[in-house]
Amino acid sequence: MSSLTELLLLTVGCGVAAFPFGNDTATDKPTPSQQSKAGSQAASADWPQFRGPDGQGHSNAKDLALTWSETSNIKWKRAIEGTAWSSPVIQDNQIWLTSATEKGKTLAVICLERGSGRQLHHLTPFSSITPAGLHPKNSYASPTPIIEGNRIYVHFGPYGTACLETNGKVVWKTRLAHKTYYGPSSSPVLMDDLLIVQCHGTDVRFVTALDKKTGQARWTRTHEALSPKLKSHNSESTPLVIQTATGRQLICNVAGHVLAYDPLTGESLWSVRQQENYAQVPRPVFGHDLVFTAGGYFSPVVFAIRPAGTGDITESHVVWSVRKAVPNNPSPLLVGDELYMVSDKGIASCLDARMPGPVRSAGENDWEAIFRLPRSLLTAGSTFSAKKESQRCSLPVAVSRNWRPTNSRAASWHHRPSPEVPFS
Repeated sequence: MSSLTELLLLTVGCGVAAFPFGNDTATDKPTPSQQSKAGSQAASADWPQFRGPDGQGHSNAKDLALTWSETSNIKWKRAIEGTAWSSPVIQDNQIWLTSATEKGKTLAVICLERGSGRQLHHLTPFSSITPAGLHPKNSYASPTPIIEGNRIYVHFGPYGTACLETNGKVVWKTRLAHKTYYGPSSSPVLMDDLLIVQCHGTDVRFVTALDKKTGQARWTRTHEALSPKLKSHNSESTPLVIQTATGRQLICNVAGHVLAYDPLTGESLWSVRQQENYAQVPRPVFGHDLVFTAGGYFSPVVFAIRPAGTGDITESHVVWSVRKAVPNNPSPLLVGDELYMVSDKGIASCLDARMPGPVRSAGENDWEAIFRLPRSLLTAGSTFSAKKESQRCSLPVAVSRNWRPTNSRAASWHHRPSPEVPFS
């Protein structure tokens, strides 16, 4: 059974958790083909963090189910108490997810048996909380946890961060104080022995690296607001660690800036100005020696940035930028030479992501497709899935990668998905 398909159908906050079959016979253990790796993509059997093994929405899973219902292609389903926009994480036969109950007063960490849906643990590391306000589209359990070996790392924004063992034991707990306008959102990042958390609040803005064994801060760096207008606005994006020719970099997409740090020391490396945009939500992606960022509340923009140089590199290292059909919320997806996006107005688009040559422009539109609502993209092989936003839950929609106009260089192309694709 494909773990990517499992991930897409686990809808927390909708009342049930449901897992469909792929075309393979269902099994609780990964097959040898599932254990293989393709490039930088980790084995499809596990989904350890936000946006998967590489943090960029990739999986090498094959033969995914393209249709399902209450009675077909579903292995099991289970009601989940509370509300959460976080993704589940999967390792071996365990599925871990977070939830907020009692209107955010109790924050729960739940473990289910992958093969049956049986609940193994229901932990409440943080309770008796008096939560602040929340955006209607958000939840108090939106950051996705991380699983590594026998430990699970959970983050609930200003309400608590913790490390738990997979047997249910609490290893450590801490709270990173900051005020949020929209509620918790940014997911933690694990690198070596560090748990990195971005806390971009309305009062303070910082990124911190915690010792994953103790929860003690190794380093903390504050973000200065680009202008007074941005001081009261927070950002919701999850950082990404990338490997460049000169070493690893931590990329943070925050209000007014794209910032790069040395993830081991917190040393500032470079920055790019994003005018006065705030509420940055999409996670960066990386490929072709370029960092791609998207988002912004007022006027969303995609930047392709060469991650080199020092200081403000806005004028020298931004290779191209695009403002058409750019998402406010969904993260982009880079597959080969193509950068895929779905805007909050429901427009899916594909851009050529490569560096520009002497006679052509990068960021050229390959195709556009009309969806109805904002989505976040994932890929497995040549099949894409877009998580459709509704009032209560996320529903997946499958899209073929070969879906493009006859003239792939058309300035604009629109297509309505076929009736076979489920939209409701």
